[in-house]
Order: sequence, then structure tokens, then C-alpha cells
Amino acid sequence: MAIECLVLGAGQEVGKSCVVVTINGKRIMFDCGMHMGYDDHRRYPDFSLISKSRDFDHSLDCVIITHFHLDHVGALPYFTEVCGYNGPIYMTYPTKALAPLMLEDFRKVLVDRRGEEEQFTSLHISQCMQKVIAIDLKQTLQVDDDLQIRAYYAGHVLGAAMFYAKVGESAMVYTGDYNMTPDRHLGAAQIDRLELDLLITESTYATTIRDSKYAREREFLKAVHECVAGGGKVLIPTFALGRAQELCILLDDYWERMNLKVPIYFSAGLTIQANMYYKILISWTSQKIKETYATRNAFDFKHVHNFDRSLINAPGPCVLFATPGMISGGFSLEVFKQWAPCEMNLITLPGYCVAGTVGHKLMSGKPTKIVLDKDTQIDVRCQIHQLSFSPHTDSKGIMDLARFLSPKNVILVHGEKPKMVSLKERIQSELRIPCYLPANCDTVHIPSTTYVKAHASNAFIRSCLNPNFRFLKRSKEENSDQVLRNTNSTALLQVNDERVAEGILIMEKGKKARVVHQDDLLLMLRQKKHDIQFGYCCAAQLDNLEETGNRDGALSHSDKCSCLQLLFKELSNYFSGVNIQDLGEHLQVESFQVSVCLKDNCPYRIIDSPRKEAPTIFFCCSWSAADEKLAREIISAIERFNLSDNLPCKNSK
Repeated sequence: MAIECLVLGAGQEVGKSCVVVTINGKRIMFDCGMHMGYDDHRRYPDFSLISKSRDFDHSLDCVIITHFHLDHVGALPYFTEVCGYNGPIYMTYPTKALAPLMLEDFRKVLVDRRGEEEQFTSLHISQCMQKVIAIDLKQTLQVDDDLQIRAYYAGHVLGAAMFYAKVGESAMVYTGDYNMTPDRHLGAAQIDRLELDLLITESTYATTIRDSKYAREREFLKAVHECVAGGGKVLIPTFALGRAQELCILLDDYWERMNLKVPIYFSAGLTIQANMYYKILISWTSQKIKETYATRNAFDFKHVHNFDRSLINAPGPCVLFATPGMISGGFSLEVFKQWAPCEMNLITLPGYCVAGTVGHKLMSGKPTKIVLDKDTQIDVRCQIHQLSFSPHTDSKGIMDLARFLSPKNVILVHGEKPKMVSLKERIQSELRIPCYLPANCDTVHIPSTTYVKAHASNAFIRSCLNPNFRFLKRSKEENSDQVLRNTNSTALLQVNDERVAEGILIMEKGKKARVVHQDDLLLMLRQKKHDIQFGYCCAAQLDNLEETGNRDGALSHSDKCSCLQLLFKELSNYFSGVNIQDLGEHLQVESFQVSVCLKDNCPYRIIDSPRKEAPTIFFCCSWSAADEKLAREIISAIERFNLSDNLPCKNSK
């Protein structure tokens, strides 16, 4: 059975990840995100494509969320509390703990600061999270009798997971966002070697191969140090969970070694809250942090403090972490407006920015002005520093994962189309794996090829060894054409022996698959063989019956028997390439049998009685469904035959 993949978000773009996969009749929604670059209908996935009637509970078997970033979970409260989905939702324990913080922070920014219409309320978020079922790493969870899922460590952010789903013998992995290399606070993605029909992977950095992590860290620290040494302010737009903790660990350690007194600030209580969860969920962090936890918690930052809004225009240098990371609104945009016009200041962008955000405009080239709306224009004179501390894997990591898992098919999502096209070509040419990159609202059909090891019964093996003769059948028309082409040609009988393994595959729950012969199956079921046969009693004409001296139009028993011999002769001439066997009581071709009918009232006869003006002899025919076409041809020929010319004449007395 094919796997069907409907992409509702992150198709040839980064944003609102949402993929609905149908696998052996089970339908799973992976991620339910929002697009941070839009504030219209494009913000959410088009859920109507799942069910026109909006009956989502019957259309989906479950929803799986890979991690707490808004482009993966942002639309979930809207989908459950506004659209009405009440089915099961699965995510890891850290994701369940941190997602409400992200959602509530976004709601406040959207409504309280931007003044936009509320998409979902705080109550909606709470009610949505009550529906969530938490899952641990490598825990195999049986959603129902057929569907099982399993979570694997993805790195990226705290609690992020790749998800494995299996229905019957068909299996797939949806990666979400992942990182194949460890960083200061998280480990690298880890997954078992699995047999997969499909791998759906993110491709944010589809063509990027990153430099050494240490070289990037040195470059970042040098840029920040030079800025604050010159009296400037450094704005680091970042998400509250993930890169903020990574860079805080880096800066806190550097400040300690260099004995710097310049203040480092968090912009909001959300990051403070997040750090508390990082301390609690220490087992999900990197091996180094877990090893040093007994002596020092890496998230107790000595040089990092909470930020007060009154400090925005305070004199002197500082470093500020502000959310959101793409400067799409919120406090990071507020600070950017104040600091961007000063040449001493530095804006450093450590991660990916979605098209349409201020961060993306800054990364696309150093602009001198940024127009927010018809009333707001920002002069940009500050330094712009872009350095990838993104928690996404690079192209090498994607290729390594695809090579390790060796799935039968790959689908790329969560990337930019030109780069995805390049990665697709690499996967197909280097790994010889079919690869697809559907756009939003596109559906990809993946064939699911399953190989099952099965034991074969002795009767099945013997049947495979027996001859399986097939004879070439030629119609009268074909023979006529041949005669016209070559009057001396002789029709040849062509015989093929194709050893075809015809058996029945039996798969019983808890037992190994078996291939048996049909006779074995009858014994197992304690049933008798039942063949469907077709019957028809047809007539051949005897026009000069009067010459036989029998005035009542009836033939003697001997004449009827001789008619079978005459029929054999006629059929042999008419079907010269067909093997017709004379078995005495009847003639046989494949399963088709014909014999003289000696019954006055045959149940297979359509004509009630022979016509006086056209004396008739009847032939009873029977055949199986497999030879229906052959039977029609033979019966049609019999009904056209006139056998009287060949009957022996008897003198009348």
C-alpha cells in the first residue's frame, strides 16, 4: 500500500511546519506550526485540506509535535480549541513543559504589544496542553492496534525529537529539526538503524557546510568584544529557548576568563523561566553538562542579568539577548529601532531568519533603511554581523543521516527551493534514493514495497516443479491471413512450459508467514474443493437428414457417436493451432469439454426442440472461467458447422 504525504506547511519554505502522512490507512499529522513572516491567512496551515467537513477527529489518528518552536507548535491551540480537534497529541516531556511558555509569550506579543486580533487565548493554550500525551526517548508507544510510534533524540533544542512511525510492515521517520553535531549544551542527534519506506527530513541548510564550531565561536566572541571595548551596545536577537542558553554559556565563560565587567542582559522573564526548566531537565542536555552538574550547573550564569526597559538608552556598553530571534516584532524589534542608527552598536544574527522578517532583510545585504510600515522607517548605521550558530544540521549532516538510514524514499521539507533542488540531486545521484520536494498543499504518493520471508509447503514446492504447458491459440481469421500470405505454409503448434509459482500467502498473528498450495488451504479449512464450471448445450445443423431414411428427424445412437468424430475433424481444421484431444466420450481443449447430448430435455439447452425445417444435433459443453474466451470461439464455430455432408448415407426402403 502506498504512503501518501500531504504537505500543509514548510513545503519549499521555512515556516509553519505541518505534514499529514497516510500510512497503511493510518493518518498522522507531524507538527502544527505557524509562519512567523505572515499575519494573514498564510500564517496557519490550510486545515480544510485534511477534511472538507472539518471532522478532524475521524480524519486523523494522532498529532505528533517534534519540539516547542512556534514554527512547529504555534498553530496547535488554534487547531484543537478553535478548529475542534480532540484526538491524541504526542510530544516529549520537555516539549510539553516548554511549549506553553512559547505559546503564551507569542500570544502576549501579538495581542498586548502589537494590538492584533487574538488567535487563541491563555485558556485555549491550557486546554490544548491537557490533551497532550508525553513520550520518553526510545519509548515505543502503541497508538492503536496497528500504529506504533517512537521518539529519538534530535539535538536542536531541549526535548526535540525525531519520530518513527510504523503501521504493519510500512515504516517512516519524520525528523522535525535536528542537529548532527553536538554543541555546548546539547548532544548530537541519535537514531537506530531502521528499515524505512520514507524519510521526511528538514533541509534548512541544504547546501551549507559549516566551518569548525570553535572557529565560529572565536569569530563571534571577537566581534562582541571589539564592539563593547569601543563603547558600543550589542543586540543578539535570539529565541528564548535554545540559542540563548548556548550563547550565554559561551559568553559567561569568556567573560570569566577575560575578567570583563560589561553587563550581559536577558530581555525578559521568559528566558529566566526557560533556564529553570533547563536545570530541571538536565538529563536531556549534553554529556559534558551532565558530567559537571554535580559541581556546577551550567545554567547558573554568573555574568548574565535580567534586563529592565529603562536601560535601553542607558549610557555605556552592554550585551543584550532579546526575543524574538528574527526581529519579527516584540522586544528585539523595539531595541533594534533604538540602537540601529548608531554606528558604534552591533547587531549579531546567530541563526536562520524567515523571509519577510527584519532579520532576513539584514542578512540579505546591509540595508541603509528598513521600512516597517507607511509610518515607520529605521535608519540602519550599526554594524551587522551574521554567524551561523543555528541548531539545524548542515548539508553534510543531512546526507549522513540519509546514508545511515538508507530509506527507500526521501522527502525534503523546511528549506528554500533552490537549495533543496541541489540537495535532491545529490541524494539521487550519490545515494541512489528517489527524492521529492513538494510545495505547500502538494501530495506525494510513495510506493510501499514490503518483502516478507515466508516458509513454503511441500505441496507448493511440488506444484512449482510440475510442467505448466501453455499452447498457442490461433483464430480462424489469423489462419486465413496466413494462407493468403503463403499458400504453402503449415500452422505450427507452439508449446511453452512456464513454471509459475502459484500459491497462497498466509500470515497469522504471532506466526511466521507461509506460502501454501490451494489443496493445503482446503485441508487447513477442512473444506472440499469447489470449482465454478459453465455449461451450454449448443446445436449443429444436419440439412440433408432425409437421405438417411429417418423421416422423423431423429438420429440413431451410432450416428450421434459418429458426429463427435466429425466434430473433432471440423474443429481440428478450424483451429489448426490448438491442441484438441479426443478422449472417446468427449473432446477437450484446456478446461473446455464437449460431448454429444443424448438428453431430450437438457437443462443447459436454450432451444426447446429442433426445428423441423433444420434438423439439429446437440452438443453439451462445459468450461471454467479461465477459458471463457476460448469457449465462446468454439461454441460459435460449432453452431455454424453443417455436419450432414459427412454423415454416411442410408438407402431408404
